[in-house]
Amino acid sequence: MEKPKVISFSLLPSFQNKEEYFEKLIDEKYSVIKIVNLLLLMILFSFLYGVAVGSYHSFAQAVAAGIKIPVLFLLALIICLPALFIIQYTLGSKLKLHQMVSIIISGFVLTTSIMVSFIPIVIFFLLTGGNYYFLQLLHIAIVALSGFFGIRMIVEALKYSCEKKGVYPKIGVTVFKFWFVILAIVGIQLAWNLRPFTGDQGKPFALFREYEGNFYAAIIYSINQLLEGNNEPNVKYKIPKENNEQDSLFLFRR
Repeated sequence: MEKPKVISFSLLPSFQNKEEYFEKLIDEKYSVIKIVNLLLLMILFSFLYGVAVGSYHSFAQAVAAGIKIPVLFLLALIICLPALFIIQYTLGSKLKLHQMVSIIISGFVLTTSIMVSFIPIVIFFLLTGGNYYFLQLLHIAIVALSGFFGIRMIVEALKYSCEKKGVYPKIGVTVFKFWFVILAIVGIQLAWNLRPFTGDQGKPFALFREYEGNFYAAIIYSINQLLEGNNEPNVKYKIPKENNEQDSLFLFRR
């Protein structure tokens, strides 16, 4: 294997020539450079998508979201990866830590690269006056769809390590699927605490903002608002009915 560059697209995941790509991942040569390369690609792609997400609000929000999304992925990896490696090791996995890290990060790279491919669609809805709640749900759908292919890439790599190399136990693939559920829960909780990403146009820029409820309640609320045709995230103050006549007379006299 040729020595990879620190910043190179040669390790960009693809389902074409899978075995050749998986061989690159588990090859012990230049393991540190490969991991750094994959991390830089993940950070680059997630930053670009974050900028597209935050551009709905302002330039400052675009930069903030561009930083938050890479941080979100990195924190999720740091929190969850040790548990996966230790469990797989106790089950008889012969994959070394750097090999496991390369495989997992490759899935994140594929996820973020697919997210980037949706940026033109996101920009289209931004330019055509996309509904605030629609954009929120669109971003969630894009991340979910991209994550599906990322997880599929990881599963295929683990199966290759099991069937072709004999360094990974079959039960490990099943355990990984359970681990992914934990990863998703951790990622959702992190995203909820790092919000806002899109940004509320009715409020000034804020790096972090407290909201009541939780992620799932926010999704349901966004769906309800979208179905009702409400485009404004803030509920405007309405004059009580009993004061309507008096206030109307006051405005008329002015």
